[in-house]
Amino acid sequence: MVAFPHLPGNGKPIGECAGLKMDQCYIGSCTNGRIEDLRIAANILKGRQVKIRTIVVPATPVIWKQTIDEGLAEIFYDAGCVVSAPTCGACLGGFMGILAEGEKCVSTTNRNFVGRMGSPKSEVYLASPATAAASAIEGKLADPRKYI
Repeated sequence: MVAFPHLPGNGKPIGECAGLKMDQCYIGSCTNGRIEDLRIAANILKGRQVKIRTIVVPATPVIWKQTIDEGLAEIFYDAGCVVSAPTCGACLGGFMGILAEGEKCVSTTNRNFVGRMGSPKSEVYLASPATAAASAIEGKLADPRKYI
């Protein structure tokens, strides 16, 4: 499922929306940057390259260190992602990945209302870590099942 802008309740099955071009992928945050989420994304990204700007944000300093210790940070780096220290940034429209007018982002965060990640004329599509990682590889909303 993917939650379309601008409410989490605007859900559509991936089969109905695969192929929609994205500009950015945001994996993690304080709400969805658990180690389990990052492992799922890393398993899909391992040995592949992202086609769009992809930012990974572990939820806490402990998870950030675990991401490094388990080699997940290296997988993200090798795939072309930016790995951040735990922080509030793009997911609240602050910095490091805020969206410009007209940009679309597939995100594992928990909010997608107007202006949440930057311009009020940008769009945030909420998805699972697996769907976000698959979408980063393809540069468009993508079904992750072919990567698992």
